[in-house]
Amino acid sequence: MGIDDTENWTINKVHYDDCSGPIYSKDAMKKTAGALLSSIRIERGSDKKISVQLYMAIREIILSDGLGAGDRLPASRTLAREIGVSRTTVIDAIDRLIAEGMLVSKVGAGTFVSEILEHQRPAIVQTAQTEAERAKPRLSHTITHASESYAQRSWLPHETRAFVTALPALDAFPKTHWARISARHLRGDTDEIMGYGEPQGYHRLRHAIAGHLNAVRGIKCRPEQIFVTGGAQQAFSLIGRVLLNAGDRVWYENPGAAGARNAFVACGAVLTPVPVDQDGMNIACGLRQAPHFRLAFVTPSHQQPLGHVMSLTRRLELLEAANQAQAIIVEDDYDGEFHFDGRPQPPLKSIDTQDRVIYVGTFSKTLFPSLRLGFMLVPDSLVGVFDNVFASWISSPPTSTQAIVADFMEEGQFATHIRMMRRLYHARYKVLMEAGEMLPDTIRLQETNSGFHTTAYLDSTIDETEIAAQADAQGVTVAPLGRYCLSPIAQKGIVLGFGSASPEDIWAGMTVLSNLPALDRG
Repeated sequence: MGIDDTENWTINKVHYDDCSGPIYSKDAMKKTAGALLSSIRIERGSDKKISVQLYMAIREIILSDGLGAGDRLPASRTLAREIGVSRTTVIDAIDRLIAEGMLVSKVGAGTFVSEILEHQRPAIVQTAQTEAERAKPRLSHTITHASESYAQRSWLPHETRAFVTALPALDAFPKTHWARISARHLRGDTDEIMGYGEPQGYHRLRHAIAGHLNAVRGIKCRPEQIFVTGGAQQAFSLIGRVLLNAGDRVWYENPGAAGARNAFVACGAVLTPVPVDQDGMNIACGLRQAPHFRLAFVTPSHQQPLGHVMSLTRRLELLEAANQAQAIIVEDDYDGEFHFDGRPQPPLKSIDTQDRVIYVGTFSKTLFPSLRLGFMLVPDSLVGVFDNVFASWISSPPTSTQAIVADFMEEGQFATHIRMMRRLYHARYKVLMEAGEMLPDTIRLQETNSGFHTTAYLDSTIDETEIAAQADAQGVTVAPLGRYCLSPIAQKGIVLGFGSASPEDIWAGMTVLSNLPALDRG
C-alpha cells in the first residue's frame, strides 16, 4: 500500500559532562507518527460504512486546510489505534484518497497530502449568519470604556532599522554564551525547570535581581520584595488591578509611555496628564489638577519619550506629594542601566524613605524583548498582598527562561553585557549627533546622556505625522511626539532610536530625514 507503518523511534544514549540522558536521533526524528487526527469521530450506528466515514472525515480535514500540502499522515496502525478501527478500514479509506489524488504514497517515507492542493484547494464557503449570530458579545463597562482610550502600540518594532525605538542592540547580544547556558539547563534537573515553578518567580533569579539592584542601582531590598512578571507590561497591569478602583486619579507624564497608560486605563482609572519639562514631571501642576491622586507613574532615569532626567528637587517633591495623598508611585526604570556621561542619578526608589515607590524593571532592554521577562520591587507593606495574588492566580514566566537569566547574572555575564552596551550605545549616539548635523534648521536634535533614544524638536509649522509617513515610505522609522501624549502639547517633534541601528544605518537614515519634503519650509 505504500503506507509507512514504522513507529519505533531510535533512541541513542548521549553522555554529557555533568549528566546523561536519552535523546532522539536525527533518523528517529524523521520517523514521526504524523499528524494528530483525534477530531475524527466514527458513528457505529450509522448506515455509512466505517471506511466511508473515515474517508469523508479525512477528506474534509484536507479540504478545510486542517492538513496542509506536504503534511504527513499517521501510519495505518497508528491511525487505526487512535480512532479505534481496524487497520484494513484505514487502508481502504486512504487508498480511496490516493486514487482521488488528495494523498500521495511515498515508498519508505509514508503518506502525504498532495502538493497539488497547495494552489488548487477550493475556497471555504462561509454560511450566512443570522443577526443573533452576528451580535457582538457583551463586554464589561470598564473594558468598553478603556478600549476607547487606549494608546495604540502597533508601532512596536519587529525589525532593526533606523530609527526604531525600544529595541536594544540585538546584533551585539552574546548568543553563543546564552546557548551554552540554555543547553545546560535543558540537560539539568527536569523537575526544577519543567514544572509549574514558583508563583512569585524562580528563587535564584529573585536573589540575583535583588543583588543587582543593591550593588548597581543603590536600592536596598530583599529577594522577598521581588516578583518576577511576564514583562513590565504585566507588572503594570497587576499593580493597577491590586491598587486602583474605577475612577481613581492617576498622575501620568504627558507625553509619556503608552504601555503602562493602557494598563491603568483598563482598570478604570482616570489619567491626569501632568506636563514634563527639563526637570521631569511638574509636581505643582499635578497637585493643581488632582491633589487626591491614588497613583503616579514616572520614568525618572530617562523620561519616555523626551529623555530628560528627573531632578532631585522634583523627586523629593513627588515623594512628599505621594506621602500627603497616601498614594503609590510606580517608577519605570526601563533603560536606566545605560548611562554614558558621568554617574547617573540614582533611582527614585533609592531615596524612598516612606515606602511609597513600586520599582518596575524589564529585561527587554538589557537583554532582548522576546524574553517577556520583567520584575517589580514592592514596598514591605505590599509584599503580603502580592504574595497572595501571585500564589492564587498568577503564573510566573517559564522557569527555564528564569533559570537561564539567573545563571547569566550570577556568572557575571549580565554585568559584562551592560558595560559593553553602555559603550556601544554611547558610540552610536555620537554617530547620531554627528550625522544629525546634516539636518535642516527646521529640526533640532536634542542631547541625551543615557538610554538609546532621543528626541528631535520641529518648528511649529512642520507636521510631525507627515514626517513619520514620508520617512516610513523610504524605510526609516520615526515616532511622532504626539503619539505619546494624553493631551495635546505645543511642542512638535519626533522620537529617534539609535540602539539597534548600525552606524551605517544611522548615516543612511539621517540622509533620508535631511531630504524629506515635509522638513523644507521652502
